[in-house]
Amino acid sequence: MNETSKENKKILEAFEGLRVADIRDGMDWCGYMHYGTVSKEIQPIFRTCKIGIARTWKYLPYQGPMPFLTGEDYTKWAADYYKNINFLGYFDRIEEGDFICLDQCGMDVGLIGSFSGLEAIKEGAVGWVSNGAVRDSDEMILEKVPFWGTGCAQPMVQGRLIWEAEQVPISIGGVVIYPGDVVAADGDGVVVVPRKAAFDVAKYARQELNNDKAGRKNLYESMGRELDDSVK
Repeated sequence: MNETSKENKKILEAFEGLRVADIRDGMDWCGYMHYGTVSKEIQPIFRTCKIGIARTWKYLPYQGPMPFLTGEDYTKWAADYYKNINFLGYFDRIEEGDFICLDQCGMDVGLIGSFSGLEAIKEGAVGWVSNGAVRDSDEMILEKVPFWGTGCAQPMVQGRLIWEAEQVPISIGGVVIYPGDVVAADGDGVVVVPRKAAFDVAKYARQELNNDKAGRKNLYESMGRELDDSVK
Protein backbone atom coordinates (compact mmCIF):
# COMPACT_ATOMS: atom_id res chain seq x y z
CA MET A 1 0.00 0.00 0.00
CA ASN A 2 1.50 3.35 -1.07
CA GLU A 3 1.42 6.54 1.00
CA THR A 4 -1.58 7.98 -0.84
CA SER A 5 -3.58 4.81 -0.26
CA LYS A 6 -2.63 4.86 3.43
CA GLU A 7 -3.78 8.46 3.75
CA ASN A 8 -7.01 7.63 1.90
CA LYS A 9 -7.71 4.95 4.47
CA LYS A 10 -7.14 7.38 7.35
CA ILE A 11 -9.41 9.96 5.73
CA LEU A 12 -12.22 7.46 5.24
CA GLU A 13 -11.88 6.31 8.85
CA ALA A 14 -12.23 9.95 9.96
CA PHE A 15 -15.45 10.31 7.95
CA GLU A 16 -16.97 6.94 8.83
CA GLY A 17 -20.62 7.18 9.91
CA LEU A 18 -21.00 10.87 9.14
CA ARG A 19 -24.02 12.20 7.28
CA VAL A 20 -23.96 14.72 4.44
CA ALA A 21 -25.62 17.23 6.80
CA ASP A 22 -22.80 16.79 9.36
CA ILE A 23 -20.14 17.19 6.69
CA ARG A 24 -21.89 20.30 5.35
CA ASP A 25 -21.71 21.71 8.90
CA GLY A 26 -18.05 20.75 9.14
CA MET A 27 -17.39 22.62 5.90
CA ASP A 28 -19.02 25.72 7.39
CA TRP A 29 -16.84 25.41 10.51
CA CYS A 30 -13.77 25.42 8.26
CA GLY A 31 -14.77 28.47 6.21
CA TYR A 32 -16.27 26.69 3.19
CA MET A 33 -19.80 28.04 3.68
CA HIS A 34 -20.37 28.70 0.00
CA TYR A 35 -18.52 25.77 -1.48
CA GLY A 36 -18.90 22.02 -1.76
CA THR A 37 -22.65 21.43 -2.00
CA VAL A 38 -23.52 19.84 -5.35
CA SER A 39 -26.66 21.09 -7.11
CA LYS A 40 -29.97 19.56 -6.03
CA GLU A 41 -30.51 18.24 -9.55
CA ILE A 42 -28.00 15.51 -8.69
CA GLN A 43 -30.13 12.94 -6.88
CA PRO A 44 -29.78 9.25 -5.89
CA ILE A 45 -31.61 6.49 -7.71
CA PHE A 46 -32.25 5.02 -4.24
CA ARG A 47 -31.54 6.27 -0.72
CA THR A 48 -28.28 5.19 0.83
CA CYS A 49 -25.19 6.83 2.33
CA LYS A 50 -21.70 6.52 0.84
CA ILE A 51 -18.40 8.30 1.45
CA GLY A 52 -15.34 7.81 -0.71
CA ILE A 53 -12.30 9.28 -2.41
CA ALA A 54 -12.91 11.00 -5.75
CA ARG A 55 -11.66 9.18 -8.84
CA THR A 56 -12.57 11.31 -11.83
CA TRP A 57 -13.44 10.28 -15.39
CA LYS A 58 -14.12 12.91 -18.06
CA TYR A 59 -16.14 12.48 -21.25
CA LEU A 60 -17.00 14.89 -24.08
CA PRO A 61 -19.81 15.00 -26.63
CA TYR A 62 -19.07 13.09 -29.83
CA GLN A 63 -18.55 15.43 -32.80
CA GLY A 64 -17.77 13.00 -35.57
CA PRO A 65 -20.19 12.01 -38.35
CA MET A 66 -22.62 9.16 -37.72
CA PRO A 67 -22.56 6.46 -40.42
CA PHE A 68 -25.88 5.27 -41.76
CA LEU A 69 -25.63 1.62 -40.83
CA THR A 70 -28.10 -1.04 -39.73
CA GLY A 71 -28.07 -4.64 -38.62
CA GLU A 72 -24.73 -6.43 -38.48
CA ASP A 73 -22.91 -3.46 -39.99
CA TYR A 74 -24.10 -1.34 -37.07
CA THR A 75 -23.10 -4.09 -34.64
CA LYS A 76 -19.52 -3.99 -35.95
CA TRP A 77 -19.39 -0.18 -35.88
CA ALA A 78 -20.75 -0.04 -32.32
CA ALA A 79 -18.16 -2.59 -31.12
CA ASP A 80 -15.38 -0.50 -32.63
CA TYR A 81 -16.84 2.65 -31.04
CA TYR A 82 -16.72 1.11 -27.57
CA LYS A 83 -13.21 -0.20 -28.15
CA ASN A 84 -11.55 2.90 -29.59
CA ILE A 85 -13.69 5.98 -28.93
CA ASN A 86 -15.72 5.62 -25.75
CA PHE A 87 -14.38 2.85 -23.59
CA LEU A 88 -15.74 2.86 -20.04
CA GLY A 89 -12.74 4.06 -18.10
CA TYR A 90 -9.92 2.17 -16.43
CA PHE A 91 -11.68 -0.22 -14.08
CA ASP A 92 -8.40 -1.97 -13.25
CA ARG A 93 -7.15 1.26 -11.64
CA ILE A 94 -10.04 1.58 -9.20
CA GLU A 95 -8.94 1.34 -5.57
CA GLU A 96 -10.86 0.35 -2.47
CA GLY A 97 -12.94 3.29 -1.29
CA ASP A 98 -13.00 5.20 -4.58
CA PHE A 99 -16.08 7.25 -5.44
CA ILE A 100 -16.26 7.37 -9.24
CA CYS A 101 -17.08 10.91 -10.40
CA LEU A 102 -18.24 11.20 -14.02
CA ASP A 103 -18.22 14.38 -16.03
CA GLN A 104 -20.36 13.48 -19.03
CA CYS A 105 -21.19 17.09 -19.89
CA GLY A 106 -24.73 16.70 -18.60
CA MET A 107 -25.62 14.50 -21.57
CA ASP A 108 -28.88 12.60 -21.17
CA VAL A 109 -27.15 9.35 -22.01
CA GLY A 110 -26.84 6.11 -20.03
CA LEU A 111 -23.07 5.97 -19.84
CA ILE A 112 -23.28 3.68 -16.79
CA GLY A 113 -25.68 0.76 -16.47
CA SER A 114 -26.21 -2.45 -14.57
CA PHE A 115 -23.02 -4.17 -15.78
CA SER A 116 -20.52 -1.32 -15.61
CA GLY A 117 -22.04 -0.01 -12.40
CA LEU A 118 -21.62 -3.33 -10.64
CA GLU A 119 -18.17 -3.93 -12.13
CA ALA A 120 -16.85 -0.80 -10.37
CA ILE A 121 -18.28 -2.01 -7.05
CA LYS A 122 -16.54 -5.34 -7.61
CA GLU A 123 -13.23 -3.49 -8.03
CA GLY A 124 -13.69 -1.60 -4.74
CA ALA A 125 -15.64 1.55 -5.60
CA VAL A 126 -18.30 2.73 -3.13
CA GLY A 127 -20.54 4.45 -5.69
CA TRP A 128 -20.99 6.77 -8.63
CA VAL A 129 -21.82 10.47 -9.03
CA SER A 130 -22.42 12.06 -12.42
CA ASN A 131 -23.70 15.22 -14.08
CA GLY A 132 -25.55 12.93 -16.48
CA ALA A 133 -28.03 10.11 -16.39
CA VAL A 134 -27.94 6.36 -15.78
CA ARG A 135 -29.62 3.47 -17.57
CA ASP A 136 -30.72 0.00 -16.43
CA SER A 137 -31.89 1.80 -13.30
CA ASP A 138 -34.21 -1.01 -12.13
CA GLU A 139 -31.31 -3.47 -12.18
CA MET A 140 -28.97 -0.93 -10.57
CA ILE A 141 -31.41 -0.65 -7.67
CA LEU A 142 -31.75 -4.44 -7.38
CA GLU A 143 -27.94 -4.76 -7.40
CA LYS A 144 -27.69 -1.99 -4.76
CA VAL A 145 -25.26 0.02 -6.92
CA PRO A 146 -25.31 3.59 -5.52
CA PHE A 147 -25.64 6.25 -8.21
CA TRP A 148 -26.29 9.98 -7.93
CA GLY A 149 -27.09 11.80 -11.17
CA THR A 150 -29.66 13.75 -13.15
CA GLY A 151 -32.05 10.83 -13.58
CA CYS A 152 -32.52 7.91 -15.94
CA ALA A 153 -31.89 7.70 -19.67
CA GLN A 154 -32.54 5.17 -22.43
CA PRO A 155 -29.86 5.98 -25.08
CA MET A 156 -26.54 4.17 -25.34
CA VAL A 157 -23.35 6.20 -25.77
CA GLN A 158 -22.22 5.39 -29.30
CA GLY A 159 -22.33 8.54 -31.38
CA ARG A 160 -22.99 10.60 -28.27
CA LEU A 161 -19.98 10.55 -25.91
CA ILE A 162 -16.24 10.05 -26.20
CA TRP A 163 -13.63 9.28 -23.55
CA GLU A 164 -11.41 12.26 -22.70
CA ALA A 165 -9.30 11.72 -19.54
CA GLU A 166 -9.06 10.32 -16.05
CA GLN A 167 -7.90 11.84 -12.78
CA VAL A 168 -8.35 15.44 -13.92
CA PRO A 169 -10.41 18.22 -12.31
CA ILE A 170 -14.07 18.04 -13.37
CA SER A 171 -17.27 19.89 -12.52
CA ILE A 172 -20.49 18.31 -11.29
CA GLY A 173 -23.45 20.32 -10.08
CA GLY A 174 -21.49 23.56 -9.82
CA VAL A 175 -18.65 22.07 -7.76
CA VAL A 176 -15.13 21.38 -8.97
CA ILE A 177 -14.00 17.90 -7.98
CA TYR A 178 -10.28 17.16 -7.87
CA PRO A 179 -8.94 13.60 -7.77
CA GLY A 180 -8.46 12.68 -4.12
CA ASP A 181 -11.18 14.95 -2.71
CA VAL A 182 -13.69 13.45 -0.31
CA VAL A 183 -17.15 12.81 -1.77
CA ALA A 184 -20.10 12.15 0.54
CA ALA A 185 -23.61 11.39 -0.67
CA ASP A 186 -26.91 10.38 0.88
CA GLY A 187 -30.59 11.31 0.66
CA ASP A 188 -29.68 14.96 1.27
CA GLY A 189 -27.55 15.05 -1.88
CA VAL A 190 -23.80 15.26 -2.49
CA VAL A 191 -21.07 17.31 -0.83
CA VAL A 192 -17.40 17.51 -1.86
CA VAL A 193 -14.64 18.20 0.67
CA PRO A 194 -11.28 19.52 -0.56
CA ARG A 195 -8.63 17.00 0.38
CA LYS A 196 -6.49 19.63 2.14
CA ALA A 197 -9.35 20.31 4.56
CA ALA A 198 -10.50 16.72 5.03
CA PHE A 199 -9.36 16.03 8.59
CA ASP A 200 -10.50 19.42 9.93
CA VAL A 201 -13.90 19.07 8.27
CA ALA A 202 -14.28 15.55 9.67
CA LYS A 203 -13.40 16.79 13.17
CA TYR A 204 -16.16 19.40 13.27
CA ALA A 205 -18.62 17.21 11.41
CA ARG A 206 -18.12 14.58 14.11
CA GLN A 207 -18.70 17.22 16.78
CA GLU A 208 -22.02 18.15 15.17
CA LEU A 209 -23.12 14.53 14.77
CA ASN A 210 -22.33 13.69 18.41
CA ASN A 211 -24.22 16.74 19.65
CA ASP A 212 -27.20 15.87 17.46
CA LYS A 213 -27.23 12.25 18.63
CA ALA A 214 -27.08 13.24 22.29
CA GLY A 215 -29.88 15.76 21.93
CA ARG A 216 -32.16 13.42 20.00
CA LYS A 217 -31.45 10.57 22.39
CA ASN A 218 -32.71 12.69 25.28
CA LEU A 219 -35.77 13.57 23.24
CA TYR A 220 -36.43 9.91 22.43
CA GLU A 221 -36.19 8.98 26.09
CA SER A 222 -38.50 11.80 27.19
CA MET A 223 -41.06 10.53 24.67
CA GLY A 224 -40.66 6.90 25.72
CA ARG A 225 -39.56 6.14 22.20
CA GLU A 226 -37.39 3.10 21.47
CA LEU A 227 -33.83 4.08 20.60
CA ASP A 228 -32.76 3.40 17.02
CA ASP A 229 -29.38 3.30 15.30
CA SER A 230 -29.47 7.03 14.59
CA VAL A 231 -29.12 7.88 18.31
CA LYS A 232 -27.19 4.93 19.74
